[in-house]
Amino acid sequence: MYTVIKRMEISASHRLRLSYPSKCEHPHGHNWIITVYCRSLALNEDGMVVDFGHIKEAIQSKLDHQHLNDILPFNPTAENIAHWVCEQIPTCFKVEVKESENNMAIYEKD
Repeated sequence: MYTVIKRMEISASHRLRLSYPSKCEHPHGHNWIITVYCRSLALNEDGMVVDFGHIKEAIQSKLDHQHLNDILPFNPTAENIAHWVCEQIPTCFKVEVKESENNMAIYEKD
């Protein structure tokens, strides 16, 4: 089994729609650290699991310097973002989304 890991930083804002009062309901931003884990039993014709540049293009080019509520069709919690990122890359099995030093969400396929 081959595994590749791509880590990238995204600067983006969002606001959460919550069922309870929270300061996160107001627009605010983070320097998100997104770590994408991909794996495959075999390498593709280029000798890769996936090109690191393709991961960057699929994720960073869409999210960086954006207001996430405007471009994502769901409440942009760290958990939902992790799931969305995982779905963008066919060989992805796990994503970590760190919105601050102390707050991280992880999505992992079964």
